[in-house]
Amino acid sequence: MKWLQIHITVDQAQVDFTETLLSSLGAVSVTLDDAENQDLLEPLPGETPLWNKVIVTGIYAQEDDETIDVASLETFIRTQLPTEPMRSEFLEDQEWERTWMDAYEPIQIAEKYWIVPEWMEAPEADAVNIKLDPGLAFGTGNHASTFLCLQWLGKTDVKDKVVIDYGCGSGILGVAALLLGAKKVYATDIDPQAVLATKQNAELNGVLENLYVGLPEEFNAEFKGKQADILVANILAGPLMSLAEEFSTLIKSEGEFALAGVIEEQVTDVTGVYSEFFDIVEIEKRDENWCRISGKRQQY
Repeated sequence: MKWLQIHITVDQAQVDFTETLLSSLGAVSVTLDDAENQDLLEPLPGETPLWNKVIVTGIYAQEDDETIDVASLETFIRTQLPTEPMRSEFLEDQEWERTWMDAYEPIQIAEKYWIVPEWMEAPEADAVNIKLDPGLAFGTGNHASTFLCLQWLGKTDVKDKVVIDYGCGSGILGVAALLLGAKKVYATDIDPQAVLATKQNAELNGVLENLYVGLPEEFNAEFKGKQADILVANILAGPLMSLAEEFSTLIKSEGEFALAGVIEEQVTDVTGVYSEFFDIVEIEKRDENWCRISGKRQQY
């Protein structure tokens, strides 16, 4: 079997139409990619951020005994999108698999501490290795905000602690906490896909029995009357500020916290809100603009 890929570069406003068009023409999959090397914020769970210019790729399966009429397909697309840049190419089965899988590689967070795609061998078998299916939900470790949280967990004493992963995405932070020795992780996200991804990644790493994950209303019911030793939240500055008081009730006196998904220009606003309930201990920056804010719940 061969795979035909048709790549069309469109403005953000045209993405939905282009996806629908390619799907209606028989694409077995439609993927989106950045056309201009534009950075994106680690999104609020449930949101799908898009670049200003997007490469929309439709993937078509060509059986060995069939031929796709590429010229006719492109001609029809041109009637709907007459001026947008478009190109096509064929990939063999093996090449197609490598194209997807080669986009990922192990990421070292610290000494003896790695994220490893599930199909790859760990570079250090005796390290803390977080196995991850990168395709399930947001949070692969590549983005600076996720990396900063993983780095913080690696240098924080989580052993035998209760940890909250708020806005869990793929579950990478909660899984990391458990592999680093946490007693229990309570994770939550507003996106049902993230809840599923977190369960699957926890099972992949053999830590599912020590993890609870649910939608916010489920989390609130499960966690009612409890408090955590540690809270980590990698979402956005706006939601983080609105959650400050709620977070203050979820963490024990002098419990530790880390917040990410904050750019440098937002740090003053976020720390201003959190300073009512928390002592800010550290602000760490990565990739010039992304910041992690960490500290402790004020004693009460």
